[in-house]
Amino acid sequence: MSENQQSGESPNTSPNRNPSDKNKKPNKFPQINFYWFYALIVVIFLVITFFPSQELKEINKIKLSEMIKKHDVSKIEILVYQGKANIYLTEGAVNKEDYKKDLKDFGGSKMKGPHYSLPIYGDPNNLEVFIKDTQKENNYTDTEKIQVDANTDKDYSGNMLSWLIYIALFVGLWVVLFRRMGMQGGPGSQIFNIGKSKATLFDKDTKVNITFADVAGLEEAKVEVMEIVDFLKNPKKYTNLGGKIPKGALLIGPPGTGKTLLAKAVAGEANVPFFSLSGSDFVEMFVGVGASRVRDLFRQAKEKAPCIIFIDEIDAIGRARGKNLMQGGNDERENTLNQLLTEMDGFGTDSGVIILAATNRPDILDTALMRPGRFDRQISIDAPDLKGREQIFKVHLKPLKLSAEIDPKKLSAQTPGFAGADIMNVCNESALIAARKDKTEIDMQDFQDAIDRVIGGLEKKNKIILPEEKKIVAYHEAGHAIAGWFLEHVDPLVKVSIVPRGVAALGYAQYLPKEQYLYTTEQLMDSVCMTLGGRVAEDIVFNKISTGASNDLERITKTCYAMVTMYGMSKKVGQVNFYDPNSEYAMTKPYSEKTAELIDEEVRDLISNAYIRTKELLTEKREQLKIVAEKLLEKEIIFQSDLEELLGKRPFNHKTNYQEFMDSENAPEETKTEASINTEEHRTEEPRAEN
Repeated sequence: MSENQQSGESPNTSPNRNPSDKNKKPNKFPQINFYWFYALIVVIFLVITFFPSQELKEINKIKLSEMIKKHDVSKIEILVYQGKANIYLTEGAVNKEDYKKDLKDFGGSKMKGPHYSLPIYGDPNNLEVFIKDTQKENNYTDTEKIQVDANTDKDYSGNMLSWLIYIALFVGLWVVLFRRMGMQGGPGSQIFNIGKSKATLFDKDTKVNITFADVAGLEEAKVEVMEIVDFLKNPKKYTNLGGKIPKGALLIGPPGTGKTLLAKAVAGEANVPFFSLSGSDFVEMFVGVGASRVRDLFRQAKEKAPCIIFIDEIDAIGRARGKNLMQGGNDERENTLNQLLTEMDGFGTDSGVIILAATNRPDILDTALMRPGRFDRQISIDAPDLKGREQIFKVHLKPLKLSAEIDPKKLSAQTPGFAGADIMNVCNESALIAARKDKTEIDMQDFQDAIDRVIGGLEKKNKIILPEEKKIVAYHEAGHAIAGWFLEHVDPLVKVSIVPRGVAALGYAQYLPKEQYLYTTEQLMDSVCMTLGGRVAEDIVFNKISTGASNDLERITKTCYAMVTMYGMSKKVGQVNFYDPNSEYAMTKPYSEKTAELIDEEVRDLISNAYIRTKELLTEKREQLKIVAEKLLEKEIIFQSDLEELLGKRPFNHKTNYQEFMDSENAPEETKTEASINTEEHRTEEPRAEN
């Protein structure tokens, strides 16, 4: 089961589509896209701004004197306010070779001009004097004199034209933008519709095609939500007896377990409108927008009743109020939550609106949101057990081409702790691995490689490792294997590998944990000793330690601190629990500095005792440690069967969940019945564990 399923059919594949639509001819002309119009306006603006009309070639007075001497100048226009003069050539001079090179790239008419530009420095009258003196020196007659015009008017036309262009562009864009704003769903509509709900509506036109048949491994949760479907289909069945239909249900569980998929299955089974959105859709940078969207969402829901509202990741707006002291009293999230609480109280139970929400962090939700009358039911969706994983595998194995050896039971036994999304990933990775090897069907080895990839990361066969490092890794992993093999409460070993995987993992040991919910002190300490096996093996064999045990040390530190501060497994600290699920002690610790020192000492003592115990065990089994390490250096990967050949049978006869499951499946019917009765009797006598 996965949360990454398709949420519904596209409009083109909707069962309610009119058959006559198939006979309509497609439009031959492409649809006009207004974005191209916007792009064209921007391009024109850039061309006008950064690519002005071609400037005239500038000359100096020496060049002008030569041109006057050759009688090639017909007119000189002095532009006083622009600080330049435009030079006009005679008709005969335009075609001379001396000027063709300068005028060949000229964008205007060669005959009309102007053809050259002369910058004016200082008083413009000096230029007129220079022109008259140059003409006298070259014996210009009255008929040959150059026409000199001095223009003292400001050039308003050019400035006015540029301003008019900018204003026209601005007004045009503004008009087009506001027209688009008036259209629902347009890119500009966000300004006017910022307070509207962003919920995606699945109704008769976009029907949700996911049913409970697509949801596997959540049988208990399905029973709870099936009743919600019955509420929507037959409300009078419950109201006639005086009962009230629940207003909402909160789906709680780790990521990837199928909360979103289960909510969509409810909508698909009930065949009612389904509003789907995320908690972050309410939050905006503008104050008051979140509350406005909540009001609009419930207004739409009442119009579409009976219907379902599904809010995914509700912890985005449902955090406990007053915990964050930095944001002050006018926090937008708190305003949104207040409006949501008001709306959930504001409609009656007979309105036909049921709210579903999902979160993987229920500990941070506001208590007012969790009380009966708002979210009346809290449905826990945990990681699937052995049977649940088998059902999920059957769902995801249907579209795959499998070999006859594939058994969903074996796959479910090898994937303890996997959520539905992880199982979907394993199935997909196995198909990709088989295709990479040009196989026609997927075999068990492909699934083994896929499971390894999901657990340890991508295999890096080409990673260069020094022989000394490889030997250290081999003894490190052999230390884990030997410690786990001869410790009673450690999970059974599946395989040991020194093939590099993932970002920094140079090797790993895979175990098959027993699916249990309660752990004793002995079990936790054996687990700590097994985790320390790698570091101890390096110490014994090489008399030095490496950085390869950083992840191991992180895990055992967390385990030992949990034993002391949460589980009350320390005699010195006592039967206390310092865990703070509601973050009430966010700014301070719920114990004194003296107690903090005592906790640190107890954790160090636990780890030191475990280290000494592991060192004694591996020193005693040093010969077996060497055998396993050499076998790892030879094969790189060894399995449980290889360890049995090297070390003999494990001295503890503990069955895994898979073995117990297979034994119960193969047991006679009478034995099964008797075993189930004994289990029920045991459960009635066992005290209930508090979470």
